[in-house]
Amino acid sequence: MSDVQNLPFAKALNAGLRAAMAADDHVLLMGEDIGRLGGVFRVTEGLQAEFGDRRVLDTPLAESGIVGTAIGLAMSGFRPVCEIQFDGFVFPAFDQITSQLAKITNRHEGAYRMPVVIRIPYGGHIGAVEHHQESPEAYFAHTPGLRVVSPSTPNDAYWMIQDAITSPDPVIFLEPKAKYWIKGEVDTADRALPLHASRVVRRGTDITLVGHGAMVTTLLQAAALAESEGTSCEVIDLRSLSPIDYGPILDSVRRTGRMVYAQEAPGFTSVGSEVAATVMEKAFFALESPVLRVSGFDVPFPPAKLEGTYLPDPDRILEAVDRALAY
Repeated sequence: MSDVQNLPFAKALNAGLRAAMAADDHVLLMGEDIGRLGGVFRVTEGLQAEFGDRRVLDTPLAESGIVGTAIGLAMSGFRPVCEIQFDGFVFPAFDQITSQLAKITNRHEGAYRMPVVIRIPYGGHIGAVEHHQESPEAYFAHTPGLRVVSPSTPNDAYWMIQDAITSPDPVIFLEPKAKYWIKGEVDTADRALPLHASRVVRRGTDITLVGHGAMVTTLLQAAALAESEGTSCEVIDLRSLSPIDYGPILDSVRRTGRMVYAQEAPGFTSVGSEVAATVMEKAFFALESPVLRVSGFDVPFPPAKLEGTYLPDPDRILEAVDRALAY
């Protein structure tokens, strides 16, 4: 059987979880409807039947309880993986995550490790209602003690979930739900990149486009349109939001002299804000124009019919590209 398979993003996550559970009996899955149902997005489908209901646990509708229990399990030597059904449902567990999970290792001077993964489907593009299409990544990236990552391809989903589970630190694992049904190649024999490495996904010479999650696809669409008009865009997938691997970003900006960051989340005090500020500090003399940002608007996520207006699209990104090139 070939080591390379063509899998939807959700199935790649499922395969990664299966591999992690097979490799370590201490890995447990916890969440609402993740057992017999296989989760709202079927990411855990079949795993309870394979590993039993003591390792794939259907929990009550109580996010704070899920994470609190996971903290106790981690103290007892387990590696719990918690599923939050939708992005906006994570906030009942926010206190447990930011006040306890993120701080216990430091509080106890390393005596307790917290190998807990919090899986959160996030972002838009699915025509859902409020609390089902939000992008809360900045809350967690701002919190010391948490690692925050977001794969954008099935191959990254397969490998990054396994790397997150083996991490000794808590990992917020953000899954762009718009990607769940998109297929891509998964190489189950070759771990291409470490968990916290950013990656150049398209080479270019005129401007650097950076983003994470589902926005990487939008950036690639914008880059293809720009190429048809004579502009060569380099596209970088951040992959890790905390810590951030700035090496490929800075190398690219020093060559192109221009950068646009795009994200679904609101722009104010966001991951894009941090990346833009750091690039301005560390590559200032290479820049030919200011770093520009394209983001969701600073309002609550709108009703489904307005998501196309709220979410950045290739046209909004190209408008920023044009402004950067005009300097």
